[in-house]
Order: sequence, then structure tokens, then C-alpha cells
Amino acid sequence: MHRARTFRGSGSRPILAAVTAPQSIDELMARARALAGLSLGSLSERAGLALGHGVHAKGKPGALLEVLLGATGGSLARHDFPDLRVELKTIPLDGKGAPLESTYVCRVPAADADRAEWTTSWAKQKLSLVLFVPIRARERRTPFAERIVGSAFLWSPSEEQDALLHADFDDIMGAIALGGAETLTAHVGRILQARPKAADGSARMRLVGPDGEAIRTVPRGFYLRPSFTASLLTTR
Repeated sequence: MHRARTFRGSGSRPILAAVTAPQSIDELMARARALAGLSLGSLSERAGLALGHGVHAKGKPGALLEVLLGATGGSLARHDFPDLRVELKTIPLDGKGAPLESTYVCRVPAADADRAEWTTSWAKQKLSLVLFVPIRARERRTPFAERIVGSAFLWSPSEEQDALLHADFDDIMGAIALGGAETLTAHVGRILQARPKAADGSARMRLVGPDGEAIRTVPRGFYLRPSFTASLLTTR
């Protein structure tokens, strides 16, 4: 069943007509192509969603595109476009076309590190088919409303890329399983890295430390390195 999403402004009148989930890859790509060249500000007005400013705007461009493209996955553990098994990821770019930051994939299942396998992991599922949407800015400080949507493209890992992701996943999860969560840094992994991921700095989870003791550490997420997403932009 394809759910429709209707959005309203401060009043009761809908600003954007109901957006149903795309029923094919072609339909999804057509919607994405229609957004290319438009500013986030104009798109946010169309959708009736505020972008916010500074740190309060973090994540808003992705949420805005989810609305406009008909993503229905929400915050649940499923793909952004469940029927198509497609994940949506934005890539913020600077004026020279270089990624401004790493790309979040999903939470690191640290509590299950000793039995986690790449082939059955949520990280692999999330990266099986990704719709990347570049968001261009003149510079890092460019207001979100002035940033421009670029040309979206679909990506799925090649055999070589999957092998690299697999190796990075094993290195990260292996370090955590051996009690090294606290000493794990973002330097581990050639294209996939683990970094702290929490709503605020006070969030903690219980894990086993290097000597078998219980420790409390920050939750972590998997991220694609900017150097890797930069390579995707040049080879798409």
C-alpha cells in the first residue's frame, strides 16, 4: 500500500498536495530530476516546511527531499523507499563540488559486535541501492535556503566496493567486539568509518571494555568517507 503524505502550513490548508510513494525506479528518478537546479528555500516553501538555521537545519534538507520524493520509510528500520528497496542520501558540496562532510549510513550495532556479519547487516542493506542527491553550496556557511539541488544518481556497490565495505565493517566490529570501542577512531576503515552518533553528548550505551569490564560509551554510526563519495561523483 502506498501511503500519501499531505503537508500543511500554519493554517489548515494543505500547501503541498499529497505525495504518494513512487511505484518504480523510473518514477523516482523522474521526480528527482525535476528538483535539479532548484533552491532548498523554494522547495521548502512549496512543501510548507521550515529549513531552520545553523545546527537547527542539520538533517532538514534530507527530510525535505523525503517529502518531495514520496519517501515513506520514516525513522523506522526500513529503506526510505521500502517497495523499491532504495535509500536516499544527500551529499552537501562546496563551491568546487567537493563533499563537505561524511555521509551517515546507520547506527553501529555495537552490542552485537561479536556476532555481526556484513552479509546480513543493516549497513549492507542500506547501501545496496542508494539515490544520492548532491546539494551545492558556495561555501560551508552558505544558508541552507540558498543551496541548490544537483543531479541525482543511483548507486549500488561494485564487487570491489562491496569487498572494501566488508573489510571496513569487519575491522570496526572486530575492534568493538574485543573491547576497543573507547579507542576506536574515525581513522579506521578505508571508505566506511564509525563516529559518535547521538542526539546529545550525554547519551551512553553499555558495552564490554578491553579487560572484560562493563563500560558506558557513546553510540556510534557508520559513515561513508567524503573521499569515497567524491569518487562516486566523478565516476557516476
